[in-house]
Amino acid sequence: METENKIKIGKIIASSVLLVVAVLIEHSFNLPMWQLLLVYLVPYLIAGYDVLIEAAEDLSHGEALDEDFLMSLATVGALAIGFMPGAENQFPEAVFVMLFFQVGELFEEIAEGRSRKSISKLMDIRPDVANVERDGVLSAIAPDSVQIGETIIIKPGEKVPLDGFILEGDSSLDTVALTGESVPRTIHAGDDIMSGCVNLSGVVKVRVTKSFGESTASKVLELVENASENKSKSENFISKFARIYTPIVVALALIVAFVPPLLSESFIANFGTWLYRALTFLVVSCPCALVISVPLTFFGGIGGASKRGILVKGSNYMETLAKVSTIAFDKTGTMTEGVFSVTAIHPDKINDIELLHYAAHVERYSTHPIAISLKQVFVNEDDNCKVENVQEVAGKGISANINGHQVYVGNEKLMDELKVQSRPCHKFGTVVHLAMDGEYAGHIIVSDKVKSDAAEAVSALKSAGVSRLVMLTGDKKEVAADVAKIVGIEEYEAELLPDGKVNVVEQLLREPHDGKVAFVGDGINDAPVLARADVGIAMGGLGSDAAIEAADVVLMDDKPSKIAEAIRLARRTLNIAKQNTAFAIIIKVAVLVLAFFGLATMWMAVFADVGVTFLAVLNAMRTLRVNNIAS
Repeated sequence: METENKIKIGKIIASSVLLVVAVLIEHSFNLPMWQLLLVYLVPYLIAGYDVLIEAAEDLSHGEALDEDFLMSLATVGALAIGFMPGAENQFPEAVFVMLFFQVGELFEEIAEGRSRKSISKLMDIRPDVANVERDGVLSAIAPDSVQIGETIIIKPGEKVPLDGFILEGDSSLDTVALTGESVPRTIHAGDDIMSGCVNLSGVVKVRVTKSFGESTASKVLELVENASENKSKSENFISKFARIYTPIVVALALIVAFVPPLLSESFIANFGTWLYRALTFLVVSCPCALVISVPLTFFGGIGGASKRGILVKGSNYMETLAKVSTIAFDKTGTMTEGVFSVTAIHPDKINDIELLHYAAHVERYSTHPIAISLKQVFVNEDDNCKVENVQEVAGKGISANINGHQVYVGNEKLMDELKVQSRPCHKFGTVVHLAMDGEYAGHIIVSDKVKSDAAEAVSALKSAGVSRLVMLTGDKKEVAADVAKIVGIEEYEAELLPDGKVNVVEQLLREPHDGKVAFVGDGINDAPVLARADVGIAMGGLGSDAAIEAADVVLMDDKPSKIAEAIRLARRTLNIAKQNTAFAIIIKVAVLVLAFFGLATMWMAVFADVGVTFLAVLNAMRTLRVNNIAS
């Protein structure tokens, strides 16, 4: 691309210099018209030989009404018009129109190149090599040759080649290419690690959990590379508009060229004047500004969003996102962290540490999320305690003998079965009761922590004009009410199965409203409703593959506050596309009317085509600049 642009720049410079020379020759020597044509043909052919060749090829394939053909027809006509009786030569105008057309094409290619380079730079996450450990030997191989379950070593400065979890080592990760966040993320043994990040400090040993084709880096690259396939309604409209609009203008140009002279007293005397107006029609009729700037606007918008860790799968989803007025949220993993943690400890007759101590030891061998959260708080399992006779009480809890004490840990049903009077708690969450030697010893509250930016996200969406926010969850009503109150959502539905979420979203779609309905989720059970909504938004950092696959927009850092930012970016992109469309059509129609009445020159036609394209592309490039609306 850069080589082609350099060649085009060379042609433009050479043609410009020779055009100046041709004008000087015209004014210095009284040359016959045919000799003067030869002088101007040199800069004309240097500037436009490729356009003429492309137009001839299009004509041979039956695709005559594109910008190359129209520009060729208009400029060749301008070269010929000087040979008409009573007409002045338009040689400089013909060369200049072709020259300016090439400048516009060059600027379009540079602008598109910048957009692609921006995305390519952002997406420069594909790893080149993976250091895999096999039979005690470290080998550098292609990432797609590494199998799931194998161990890889990632050194400081290297890209993370595959998804996995850390077996050994501590480090910090640069996640900017995935999430748009510049602050490094600290990682330790036991943490998950995503491909596409850059390891900044320590050496880490990683167990691979996904093949290269299913890794985060590959998925992100696939999303971005395929984004251009899903065209927006605006882009489809422009394509249809150009196919209808251009033939109509060509037909009008033919009518302008031949009908008025035929109705006049002298066809030959007036044909040159009306032909000039018809040629002006042809130059103006090129739909370059629309055909180029509108797709470039959406392309730039997708690239700009990617910089912020917001992956939009196509411009049609960008357009839909801009029109969202109703959003339904999943609770767990979307508004909350999706990880159970101890949020309150209420002992009775023993202290906090003892309560946690006994509960953690009873739950020592359980893999239940609640058991894991208890063990994470009380990590000192090797305290010489004697744990015996661990038994599970189905659906109720677990019992064990600890240092001679019979300890039961479970729900209220277990306490009722033991005839132990439990105490209610004012806090919401899962209540883990503990009884020791037949007496109540207290309870621990385990709950899912609300994300730090969830309330901020809700507030930002309300400020952005999203009129209705609904939270959907399979959790209990009390828990749903508590989370909804914390984040500021007034409407919620609880105790829903996956099909229940789909039913609620379908009801929202049926209700009369001005905009579109979005659903935000992260789990595999959210995939059906993500696909059903007008636009599905998935949490990509920790979200399931099924949710990311079904969604139309993916937030790579799992922050709900990015939803409002995505909507602002989408609205800005759509507004710029509308600005370009309106500006191009208004200018072209105005110049076409002036051309019909003989008030428009070829120079005005050039502005209406290439000049408008130039300005529209400049405007489209604003979509790549996202820092000023990121807050």
